[in-house]
Amino acid sequence: MENQEFHSGFVAIIGRPNVGKSTFLNRVIGEKIAIMSDKAQTTRNKIQGIYTRKDAQIVFIDTPGIHKPHSQLGDFMVQSALSTLNEVDAVLFMVNATQKRGKGDDFIIERLKKVHKPIYLVINKIDKIHPDKLLDIITEYKDTLDYKEVYPISALQGNNVPELIDNLVADLPEGPQYYPDDQITDHPERFIAGELIREKVLQLTREEVPHSVAVVVDRIKRETDEKVLVQATIIVERPSQKGIIIGKGGKMLKEIGIRARKDIELMLGDKVYLELWVKVQPNWKDRKADLAAFGYKQDDYDL
Repeated sequence: MENQEFHSGFVAIIGRPNVGKSTFLNRVIGEKIAIMSDKAQTTRNKIQGIYTRKDAQIVFIDTPGIHKPHSQLGDFMVQSALSTLNEVDAVLFMVNATQKRGKGDDFIIERLKKVHKPIYLVINKIDKIHPDKLLDIITEYKDTLDYKEVYPISALQGNNVPELIDNLVADLPEGPQYYPDDQITDHPERFIAGELIREKVLQLTREEVPHSVAVVVDRIKRETDEKVLVQATIIVERPSQKGIIIGKGGKMLKEIGIRARKDIELMLGDKVYLELWVKVQPNWKDRKADLAAFGYKQDDYDL
């Protein structure tokens, strides 16, 4: 029996904020590596998710949503998203079936005109629209670029996701396996633990605390064979935000900790003792030194 060809490559997922990129990535990989929130601009770094099967390996790069930046952090996020387009073998341009095509989509389309790699139009959230509306959405986009394929999907429910993956594999070049079979991301555990904590802050505080939140994991230390100590600091811009995150009698911070600890335990496969602090750092989003200290390093995302 002949050896089966092995295909591998890097694929960027790009789109406006909140189109479901992280949900898609978590669906494909099968584990939680990208944080999810119903607030826009949740993802801040390029999170690599690694999908491996017998005949292929796809390294997905999940980008921050494209939006008009209002701070140095916002500018970093947009530059981070656009820089991925020069690094990959294919691009998934994801749009939200429940939203009309807008200026943000047109901005991305203009950038994609300069990309000479296969581009797939992925229409996500089809579970939230009437099937009769799908043709109109496809018509709205189909002539904007020379798309390799158009895939209506539901990242949440999984509709058409396996077919999209099979097509991607077939289109990728023959190549090596970059990562071991059991590796699902190239980010260190410290980074993912911080992202899981930040996700809980966003989910629980809702509109009360905008995206003025960073999380720094100060320490991950194995205390015993079955217990890991995780210490982290939640950074906010104003004292009022600190008060909201701590909550009356510390109730909110305790709930953030309970929920984050469960996800960190799933990731590490061990019992976790999680200690959280909250610190006010005014205007951290506009200071390069703070951005670098909190893990947003511009050198990693040069265009």
